[in-house]
Amino acid sequence: MTAKKSDSSTRMNKKEINDTLLVEIAWEVMNQVGGIYTVIRSKAPTVSKRWGKNYCLLGPYVHQNVSAEFDPIENSADPFYQVVEKMRGMGYDVHYGHWLVTGRPRTVLFNIGSVMNRLGDIKYSLWDHHGISTPEHDELLNNVIAFGEMVRIFLVELAAVSGDKKVISHFHEWMAASCLPELRRDQIDIKTIFTTHATLLGRYLAMNDNAFYEHLPFHDWQKEAKHFNIEPGVYIERAAAHGSHVFTTVSEVTAKECRYLLGREPDVILPNGINNERFEVLHEMQNLHLEYKNKIHQFTIGHFFQTYTFDLDKTLYFFTSGRYEYKNKGFDLTLEALARLNHRLKQENSDLTVVMFFITKKPYHSINPSVLQSRAAMEELKTAINGIKKQVAEKLFFEAASSDDSKLPNLNQFVEDYWKLRYRRTLQSWRTSNLPSVITHNLMDDGKDEILNFLRTSDLVNKKDDRVKIVYHPDFINYTNPLFGMEYDQFVRGCHLGVFPSYYEPWGYTPLECIARGVPTVTSDQAGFGDYALQNVKDINKSGIYVVKRHNRSFDDAANQLMIKLYRFLQLTRRNRIDQRNRVETSSVQFDWKYLTKPYEEAYKKAISMP
Repeated sequence: MTAKKSDSSTRMNKKEINDTLLVEIAWEVMNQVGGIYTVIRSKAPTVSKRWGKNYCLLGPYVHQNVSAEFDPIENSADPFYQVVEKMRGMGYDVHYGHWLVTGRPRTVLFNIGSVMNRLGDIKYSLWDHHGISTPEHDELLNNVIAFGEMVRIFLVELAAVSGDKKVISHFHEWMAASCLPELRRDQIDIKTIFTTHATLLGRYLAMNDNAFYEHLPFHDWQKEAKHFNIEPGVYIERAAAHGSHVFTTVSEVTAKECRYLLGREPDVILPNGINNERFEVLHEMQNLHLEYKNKIHQFTIGHFFQTYTFDLDKTLYFFTSGRYEYKNKGFDLTLEALARLNHRLKQENSDLTVVMFFITKKPYHSINPSVLQSRAAMEELKTAINGIKKQVAEKLFFEAASSDDSKLPNLNQFVEDYWKLRYRRTLQSWRTSNLPSVITHNLMDDGKDEILNFLRTSDLVNKKDDRVKIVYHPDFINYTNPLFGMEYDQFVRGCHLGVFPSYYEPWGYTPLECIARGVPTVTSDQAGFGDYALQNVKDINKSGIYVVKRHNRSFDDAANQLMIKLYRFLQLTRRNRIDQRNRVETSSVQFDWKYLTKPYEEAYKKAISMP
């Protein structure tokens, strides 16, 4: 049995929307932790435009984010504001305003410290009413439960002031839904929808079981939750799934988990979309790729050329990014495929070079001093070269204006000894015989890091004859980053291919964001996005979406598939790649939220039709 797919023709009409208040609740509203933040933020413009003043987000008050992203508002006629004022009168610290992102959605933020003095009573009710026991000193769990209590109070009061309007509360993930079972128990007059973006237990099992999908029907969820010490979260997740009027998830891949690990069939599948207007650049797309690729060239020169050089015109930039889950995110498969690709290219004596970036987040002490030193020396070399250029240009102009001789003079005579010496010394200090580092930072667990251990074992360590070079950057990229000096979006646009052959990925935003920027991408059929693309995208390979078949395939087979896809991509001509980038960007339109909010409205319509 498969989860019900959305009927895209089902959509709420204008009257139904006018008669309904829609509240979305997530721990990641204005709190960037993971993928749900991207879901909420990217969807907000489309939903805000359609629902207007009847739409509101609920999230935790994270002080460092509020000042920059939040604009307080007051409106006594606004039911959301009325509830906020009532809660303030009850002694709770609640904030109401616009989230300053595209769409400016109305947003309520709760200071969870307001209820910490009642945390013991709240946790007792969870145990007494729903059999959910919670430990005393788990800070994250305590924060989640406190947040849930403030959400519960808000929704109870909203139901009281909503008048003739129906209220839909849409909870994203268990961290936002600890109050959902209590709302149903108290028969509060609101309709509840719960979306799990990834089952908590499924994520743990997948990281620790090489045959996770094959073993899925046979797992004892209670035993496994206890084994991984995640019982409270799993119990909350199951209670929310069973207590909601409508239960949803993001893909057919995750629906299979829900059946076995949560014990309920999802009612509707809600695929994740993108706000395409955010990325759309039409004819400038190729110009932007060239601009940002040149910035990556600057990093490459600074990182590699102090030891040896290679032809940048025959260099392609691949990357992968996301949370550090070595197996789940397919880092292991990507590394194996790269090692095989490197061997093949070396055997063929290829003149192509691949620079592969691993962009993730791991604890580190500092940026590698040698990497910083190389970067600084390169900047000093630029300064010396610019000084020479300026001096030569000025003297050459004067010489040309005052001479009748059309012959080019000896330019070396125009350069003062100061600049010659500075140039030579800087160049000498920059050159080194050390291999370019495969990692840009000094990790706290260098000896235990799985990426580094693979690179060392496979001898993929940026030797001169390696056709595949590795740059492992254990921090996310932003404009303040001293190594790149660019935003992550710009970095992605500058690359040629995104590589995300996940083993466990309920949806997968990174490949979707690639195609929105005109960058071809690799995904897998065990990622929600990859599975959705296989079912819904015509001529998928021509669309620049390459899907590695991992379901019921061995690791060796999947690695070979990926290697072949990467190799074939390298054989494309520059003209082929430009044409493909155009097709990729065009294909992204079908993933726009203006189309993919339809399943959401089907879920909402289903909820309000229930008794």
